[in-house]
This record gives sequence, C-alpha cells and structure tokens, in this order.
Amino acid sequence: MVVAKVWVLKRRPVGEPTVEDFQLVDEELPPCGDGDVLVTAVYLSVDPYMRYRTRQVPLNTPMVGSQVSRVTESKNTKWPVGTYMVCYAGWRTHTVYTAKQLQEGSAEMISPLPDLQDLPKSLSLGAVGMPGNTAYFGLLELCKPQAGETVLVNAAAGAVGSIVVQIAKLKGCRVIASAGSQDKCAWVKQLGADHVFNYKTKSVSEALKELAPEGVHCYFDNVGGQFSLEALPHMTDFGRVALCGAISTYNHEDKGILKADSPYSPMLMISKQLRVEGFIVLRWQSRWMDGLNQLKQWVVE
Repeated sequence: MVVAKVWVLKRRPVGEPTVEDFQLVDEELPPCGDGDVLVTAVYLSVDPYMRYRTRQVPLNTPMVGSQVSRVTESKNTKWPVGTYMVCYAGWRTHTVYTAKQLQEGSAEMISPLPDLQDLPKSLSLGAVGMPGNTAYFGLLELCKPQAGETVLVNAAAGAVGSIVVQIAKLKGCRVIASAGSQDKCAWVKQLGADHVFNYKTKSVSEALKELAPEGVHCYFDNVGGQFSLEALPHMTDFGRVALCGAISTYNHEDKGILKADSPYSPMLMISKQLRVEGFIVLRWQSRWMDGLNQLKQWVVE
C-alpha cells in the first residue's frame, strides 16, 4: 500500500496566504487495478492563479496544481514504468490514475511529457509547458505584434511574462517590461527587453511617458489594478491588450471584481478604439503541441 503526502486547503486565506491555511496529511492509495497506473511527483508547480483558486477549491481537499510525474507502477501498456507525464494532480507526492482517467486524457489534463531530449524535465511546467503556451498564444493570437511595434509586459520576471518578453523580441518588437526589484529588472534586461523599470520605485505613468512617447501598441497584462490604470492612457489608437492575469487583486477580498473605477474605462477604450480580450490558455488545447514544439525549438536555439 502506498501512502501519499498531500497538502490540503485547510481554510480560506484572508489577504496574503500563510502556511496555516494548508495542512499536510497522509492518504492511503488504492492498489492499481487493470489499466491503472501509480505516478510519483518529480516536480510540482506553484503558480499565481492558485491564489484565486483558493476561493474555489473545497476545503480539506488537495490544493490544485500541475506536476511532472513518473510512472512507478503500471497495469497499462500505454504507460509503462519509467515514463513521464504532465498532469494536474495537485500538491501531492503520489497519485493513482484509473484506466478511465487515462483514456479521457485531455479531459483529465493528463499528457505525455514532451520529448525534451537533454533539456530539464521541469521545463514542462515552465517555458515548454502551460506558462509557455500562455505567453505564446496570448501574445501572438490576441496582440498579433508586428515588427517595430512597442510591447509592454508587466510581471516580466514571472513564468509567463519572461516568455512574453522573449517572444516579442523574436518578432522584432521593442519591449518595455516591468518587475518589482532591481535584481528582477536586471534579469529581464538579460532576456533582451529594451527597457525595464521597477514599478515600486518609478510610477508606470512616468516610465511610459519617458520610454514610450509615441505610445504602446501591445500590452500583455498579468497584473491589472493600478498598473493598468496608469498604463492604458499610453496605448496607441487601435492598440491591443491581452488580459492574462490580475495578480495585484488576488489577495483582495473583493475577489478582483472590476468596479466602476476599473482601469478598463469604457470611454478610454472607445476613444482609442482598443481591442481588449481576456483569455484562458486552454482555449488553444487543440493546438497545444504546436505551441510546445515551437517553444522547445526556441529554447534549444
């Protein structure tokens, strides 16, 4: 019998999450039946969206999240021992997947690990995984950046933002990025951003007035809130905005719901004729491997 270590959501976080909001428990797993597999977590991902999900996850159940797992016991010929998968088992060390779950595959968010060759397997939770595809499809499908245009990216040292910076540069764009410390800013600069500013020491309005005097064509928004309130007036006419996240609101008890003083002012969007679109990356699930294969190629290069 295998006993899994599982982090469950013990209580709803109020404001910034604390360790006390979670509890580590033991869970006895059932034996593998015909067609089942037992997987062991190799890498776990802890992502910003999880803060929002703490409002939805039932209490005393495993915290959600993706992981790279290795098959350690198998009664399924399609998943022999030693193979790897990317799955959304959550914060847990071991998981039994039934034959039915494995057959449903994408519905259960279970997929084989992409062929990364000599690259680290952890990239499947980052640049060649969901965050990478979020940057890839969100930027290219919604913003459609053109060579020579100015792209603004916030939370640019994050898993998604850092990939957006690099894709925008690959597409010949001028990139203005922001992060929250000098070390982060220096790292984002190494990724190729043309300009990086620390939003904690320089206002967004001041930075964009200086760095984008002719305006921003594409804005990849991971933050929302005050940042967007100051950024949107600097958009060019017919600018494009991809709404990926609103991390500045995740710890707010209003649940990040936009109010009358939202930064996304109707009159501003109308007068500038902006195209603003929110998205969830699973929209492109049918093209998932297309994105991962291109991202892997770029990582290799």
